[in-house]
Amino acid sequence: MGSSWVGAFQTAVATTAQVALTCGMRRFRDRVDAGVQLAEKLAAYAERRDVLVLALPRGGVPVAYEVARRLRAPLDLLVVRKLGLPSHPELAIGAIARGGVKILEPRVSERFGLSPADIAAVVRRETAELHRREALYRGDRPFPDLRGRTVLLVDDGIATGATMRAAVAVVAGNSPASIVVAAPTMAEETARDLARSVDDVVSVITPTQFGSVGEWYEEFSQTTDGDVKRLLEASDGDPASPDQEG
Repeated sequence: MGSSWVGAFQTAVATTAQVALTCGMRRFRDRVDAGVQLAEKLAAYAERRDVLVLALPRGGVPVAYEVARRLRAPLDLLVVRKLGLPSHPELAIGAIARGGVKILEPRVSERFGLSPADIAAVVRRETAELHRREALYRGDRPFPDLRGRTVLLVDDGIATGATMRAAVAVVAGNSPASIVVAAPTMAEETARDLARSVDDVVSVITPTQFGSVGEWYEEFSQTTDGDVKRLLEASDGDPASPDQEG
């Protein structure tokens, strides 16, 4: 059963680009282009002092940087790690985030016969990577105060939504005024599911047949740790942020 499910997933990924062409959906050139287009969809949140853009590293950072710059809002990070199926890491069995947040997809784990020990091993490995990235990206920089803020959670795309649900759980536990989930592209079913737990869900392309995030980009090279640090530092010095205007 597990192998047939993987086959179905791989078939969906392989056909997504053709679906986009058939439906007349234009793919994004790259994450910068995607961020510019997403910012247009988020125009209602521009020039608001309560807005904070939280990027999900690594791929969400170039997108969120463009969003924050155009909305004139501060940018920060929320590190989340997908828990990938050991035999097929692209399939999520859940996600983890700061504060011990853990989201599991029992349907996937059961379908592939994962034991509690198997899941625990994945959690340990990804927890170590989460801590490494937190230390590298944030250093001594404290996590932002989210109380009373309108928080825009931004990623480069959302497939199953596991990592975004973990991010939402973190933000929801920090007393925000509202939570907005935003991505250039996300699966239609996932968008509906997320809408039940946040105040707004915004995307540019929301296809019924999704496949994978990368299929909606012409250029989808890996965002590096260096890219993340560079963009975060550039945002800190960007006078467009209203919190820095005095």
